[in-house]
Amino acid sequence: MIKIREAIVVEGRYDRNTLSQIVDAPILETSGFGIMKDKQQLDLLRKVANSRGLIVFTDSDGAGFVIRNYLKGAIPAEQLKHAYIPDIVGKEKRKSAPGKEGKLGVEGMRPEVIIDALRKAGATIEGESASRTAGNITKQDFMELGLSGGPNSKEKRLKLLQKLDLPEHTSSNALLQAINLLVDIDELRKIIGANDD
Repeated sequence: MIKIREAIVVEGRYDRNTLSQIVDAPILETSGFGIMKDKQQLDLLRKVANSRGLIVFTDSDGAGFVIRNYLKGAIPAEQLKHAYIPDIVGKEKRKSAPGKEGKLGVEGMRPEVIIDALRKAGATIEGESASRTAGNITKQDFMELGLSGGPNSKEKRLKLLQKLDLPEHTSSNALLQAINLLVDIDELRKIIGANDD
């Protein structure tokens, strides 16, 4: 079990149960879309984010991104970190059928995938040195590399998302944030070059 300084916010109780077996950290729930109507829970998330930081850890489906984006708009960016699980097709053991998009959610991830996602998000893990800030990659760099503003930008971003095991719903801005945690500009150029082959 790893101890994390920040609190983690997940969609529901099954996600919370999975994480509580892997990490020692406060784990809060959004109750799915319930967070959009629950002012008290949102106020709690804001207070926790202000006091210790908050890691948003939602599913990689469309609903997870709606919740993630809602929280992005409601809590200052400097108090948030974003953990992303990869797009993995499947269904959770407790369910009789896969979800709408056929992807595993947080509750269906293996422990090593969850820990890797938290590390990539820049979680403060007790006993580990602070995660590096890989780069100062900008939107201009994205344009120069053809990841935005070009005729094939969307396809290039999708290839990059797959290479980095990030969900397909990741927006350009969220991808830029994740890239800056993971690689520097030279590493990004190499990855982009490999994608062009």
